[in-house]
Amino acid sequence: MQDWQSGPSGDELEKKIVEIRDHLKNKFNLQKGLIPVVILILLLVIGGYSSFYEVDTEETGVVLRFGKFVSFADPGLNFKIPFGVEQVYLVPTGRVLKEEFGYRTVIPGIRTTFSKRGLEEESLTLTGDLNVSDVEWIVQFQVADPFKYIFNIKDPVGAIRDIAEAMVRRAIGNADVTQVLTTARATLASEIELNLQKTLNQYDIGVRIVTVKFQDVTPPDPVKDAFNEVNEAEQQKESLIFQAREQFNREVPRARGEAKRALQEAEGYAVERINKARGETNRFLALLTEYKKAPEVTRRRIHLETLEEVLPRLEETYIMDNKNIGVLPLLPLRKSLEGGAK
Repeated sequence: MQDWQSGPSGDELEKKIVEIRDHLKNKFNLQKGLIPVVILILLLVIGGYSSFYEVDTEETGVVLRFGKFVSFADPGLNFKIPFGVEQVYLVPTGRVLKEEFGYRTVIPGIRTTFSKRGLEEESLTLTGDLNVSDVEWIVQFQVADPFKYIFNIKDPVGAIRDIAEAMVRRAIGNADVTQVLTTARATLASEIELNLQKTLNQYDIGVRIVTVKFQDVTPPDPVKDAFNEVNEAEQQKESLIFQAREQFNREVPRARGEAKRALQEAEGYAVERINKARGETNRFLALLTEYKKAPEVTRRRIHLETLEEVLPRLEETYIMDNKNIGVLPLLPLRKSLEGGAK
């Protein structure tokens, strides 16, 4: 059982309370004098720490003083007036930014992982011939003017996405499904890029479009098999057309070469015949001139030259003499000599 009478008396307790009060009062006065010093030190530390900022090599700093644009900050360590007098906005002007439509990159890297979950409404588009296509595309852009990019519009990335989606749907809506799924995609992408840049220039948000590229364009899953069969038929048709063109390019030049060779041979033969006829004509005219001068001598010479040309071709020769009744055979001495020579 506790002995309540063993504690201090009332005077001692009152004295102890007065001592504690005086101690607390002196301590509070001391701390009250240190508060301004501590506040000043904190202000100096915070001001010194917030006076310096770093701009990355791929960034540009936009410096505002009391909310008014002052200058651009170059990459590196820079100084600004602290306590909200100057504010700095860092804009990635040295990088090519990318916006994905119809899919999202989940894990980038060598084997990039993509996802289309929940993006069906974004990727499905209607073509001009009332067919639905599943389109995935990207828009790459670069910030050309960081001040306009930050302050001329509230949400520049959202504006780029909305305008790009509208441009893609309009371009695909003006084309048929065959153009969208086959060779016309590059042309459509170039058209979208030009229209997108033109519209963004009207908004004046300081953005330059680098490229618009279709990543994948496929028909919806319920009709994908039918479209694949159509594409295979189109590819087979193109293959047959290329084979026919190849054969045409091989056969037609050869036929043309043969025709040209035949024409050249005919022209050469014609020239040869003409020259030969002219030569015969000239020879006959020369012979006629000599005949007119000496008919008897020319006639005999022609007769002898003809015999000289004809007789060697005969196997046996007989000479008929008007004075003699019999036939005088001419020995084939030339042939005998040729046989002996063999």
